[in-house]
Amino acid sequence: MSVRYLDRLFAPRSVALIGATDRTGSLGAVALRNLRRAGFRGELMLVNPHHAQIDGIPVYSDIASLPRTPDLALIATPPATLPGLVAQLGERGTRGAAVITAGFGELGPQGEALQRQMLDAARPYLLRIVGPNCVGVMVPRIGLDASFSHIPPRPGHLALISQSGAMVTALLDWASPRGIGFSHIASLGDMADVDFGDMLDYLAADAETRAILIYAEGITHSRKFMSAARAAARIKPVLVLKAGRSAHGARAASSHTGALAGADAVYDAAFRRAGMLRVGTMAALFQAAETLALTDAQLGDRLAILTNGGGAGVLAVDALAAAGGELAVLEPRTLDALNRVLPGTWSRANPIDIIGDASGERYSRALDAVLADRGVDAVLILNCPTALADPADAAKAVIATMAALPASHRLRRHVFAAWLGEQSAREARELLATAGIASYETPDDAVAGFMQRVEYRRNQTLLRATPPARPSGGPPEVEAVRTIITAALAGGASWLAPEDAVALLQAYGIPVADTRVAPSPEAAAELAREIGFPCALKIRSPDVVHKSDVGGVALGLTDAASVRAEAAAMAIRVETARPAARLDGYLVQAEIQRPEALELLAGIAHDPVFGPVIMFGHGGIAVEVMNDTALEFPPLDPLLARSQMARTRVWHLLQGYRGRPSANLEAIADVLIRLAQLALDHPEIREIDINPLLADADGVIAIDARIKVAPVATSVRPVIAPYPQELETTVLSRDGQPVRIRALRPEDEPLLHDLAARMDPEDLRLRFFTPIRGLSHAVAARLTQLDYDRELGLLAEENGAAMGVAHFFADPDNRSAEYAIAVRSDAKGRGIGYALMQRLCELAAQRGIGELVGEVLRENRRMLDMCHDLGFTCAAEPGECTSVRVRKRLSYIGFGR
Repeated sequence: MSVRYLDRLFAPRSVALIGATDRTGSLGAVALRNLRRAGFRGELMLVNPHHAQIDGIPVYSDIASLPRTPDLALIATPPATLPGLVAQLGERGTRGAAVITAGFGELGPQGEALQRQMLDAARPYLLRIVGPNCVGVMVPRIGLDASFSHIPPRPGHLALISQSGAMVTALLDWASPRGIGFSHIASLGDMADVDFGDMLDYLAADAETRAILIYAEGITHSRKFMSAARAAARIKPVLVLKAGRSAHGARAASSHTGALAGADAVYDAAFRRAGMLRVGTMAALFQAAETLALTDAQLGDRLAILTNGGGAGVLAVDALAAAGGELAVLEPRTLDALNRVLPGTWSRANPIDIIGDASGERYSRALDAVLADRGVDAVLILNCPTALADPADAAKAVIATMAALPASHRLRRHVFAAWLGEQSAREARELLATAGIASYETPDDAVAGFMQRVEYRRNQTLLRATPPARPSGGPPEVEAVRTIITAALAGGASWLAPEDAVALLQAYGIPVADTRVAPSPEAAAELAREIGFPCALKIRSPDVVHKSDVGGVALGLTDAASVRAEAAAMAIRVETARPAARLDGYLVQAEIQRPEALELLAGIAHDPVFGPVIMFGHGGIAVEVMNDTALEFPPLDPLLARSQMARTRVWHLLQGYRGRPSANLEAIADVLIRLAQLALDHPEIREIDINPLLADADGVIAIDARIKVAPVATSVRPVIAPYPQELETTVLSRDGQPVRIRALRPEDEPLLHDLAARMDPEDLRLRFFTPIRGLSHAVAARLTQLDYDRELGLLAEENGAAMGVAHFFADPDNRSAEYAIAVRSDAKGRGIGYALMQRLCELAAQRGIGELVGEVLRENRRMLDMCHDLGFTCAAEPGECTSVRVRKRLSYIGFGR
């Protein structure tokens, strides 16, 4: 379930407080005070069998006695009463409840059983529940404060979602004196029903919400979360503070909310892949709230710094450089303008030091000059207290300058301020906050606020980048790998035999060193002669994971005698170090002579929350000490793989250094992409550890690999839906030509540009409802970078050229999907559009989507005729005379994937 009936929780027309009381300090009394204080515009009803009225408001003895069905029930009664109350509310027709009572999942088996009973009672009625163990929900715009918060929120455009009630009240306490307001506040507590994914879907579509703040301790339903997060972050900034970075913190979070915690590095990867921005501290979340409330989406990375103190400017520059920001280079005309209004001792560069005696007028004139510079994307204004000028006067001048800007000015909401000090800066900060200018206490904090905007912009740019087409390396041998895994599991093995691990990697095109199995020292010596010298010798044991830990690896062996002797010595070392370990022979490898190669780590891990993740980093025997790895989720493309590689320290070595050439980065990325495909094709793989993976200018080769498998029932499915290869089909056009229909990929963007270029202007207008001259990158990226759980794009392809495309975009509940279609102008009349629409309807029905809907211009007779032939109904849009709404009910015909 997703956004269904969430409007009853966040836009109710009536509220019933179950457990209302006048007992001072009780949940019911505080909740009643808040509901009345906020000025809720709808009807308020109270329920308590022990009261007839409270402060003149009638109180009903039970839910059945209520005069009408409440949209939202706020429940503040003991845990044991909840299942029965929820059942009564459901029978009555209520579809939303916020449970502020604690004592459920966080208290172990007994509480979990009670929570299950509550959900079982709600399920037949689709009654949505926020909580339990939460502060409640607040929507200031409509006067709804269904909570026990100590302070009412101001109305605004930030939404706050938090598992922790304490974080909600702390943020409200901080935001109120700063004038920061909220569109919605949802304290989710134990997330028995409504979770982060549901809230992200709901708030993404809310026009009053400009940005979303999240405090999370754990994620449930990770695939739904990722879909919702990716969708929301494409529309508006989403910032997250995730607690439990350390192992101890994760355990504390689990005991707090009963949330299952995965590895923190995996959460980092999830937030980044979704396009969200993670902050590390409570202070950073508060600062982010101010930045998002008082600034607009960042235009670029170039920051100008205006200061009356050189030291403060230098600190800001250092903070900007450390965060990867860019100092703006002032245009010559800006320098000329500043020369005319500033003393001759000013810095004549960025940072712009206007000298310690700067008055408000000097601040204003300098700021005017900087705001006119097209090479500046944002301005940071610093003020250091001196006896020569009044900080409040400077603040008033800045406020007046910004207020005088026209609403269309590109930098109107791209100014950051930091008035240093405490006592002397207090009045200035209050003035800036009242004027809606983002204000911070230190240059570092102000730069961090600016960089939050920049990082969000960079993340979105990366998400919308078009990956290059991968060169074809031949399809993987999927069945061969499946046979290896099936045989291992049937034999009760959890780790593949070394020779099977080699075969598995080779089946997916990953280069592996020639490895052979020898049952005895004599056989090892003979194999070494065949392979050639020098060679490497390793033990073959199902009980020893790290061979070097027991002396089970020997390198640089130069003749058969040394191989035989070393094998015998290894047997003794293994028996001494691990008496119970089985020794099933030896592995003989040709020793790879690549002196300039770097040792890398590549592999697959399995997270209990997010499923398979791809690892990359610095390898070798000191891999744990180096602690230099980056994680990504499958599927991968070349851009994502390179981005993952670039997040490690070893990336800098891979670029080449001290005369060493750059490693073959494409070959490394290809290994990561193939590992990602392995993870998607074979969910039984729980772990792959390729270490070392040697990489140099000539390419890559895996020297050693360990692979762990387990029954698929124990696996968590990938959090990002893979490319649906199985949807590909071929149809015949009306003139008998074969046309391939397949799902769109991100790298298909050039095909869409070519398709639009071959469409007549009138056909483009009929498709996009306005005259256009082709597709922008942003539009084409949106049409090719799809979440296959919710969206689908079909490409009709003939001889490698795009002949037509069709899309549907489903709502989060999968009840309805909006469709669109375009066909190349010179391909009309060949039945390609008809075939695309038939296939789209078929696949939508397989997904369980209830209906396909679309909007068609009245003059688009060809499309309207096709819709009629395919069983769509047509109706004019209310109050709209230029277009028609078409709709087709679908019958569920089974799973598409």
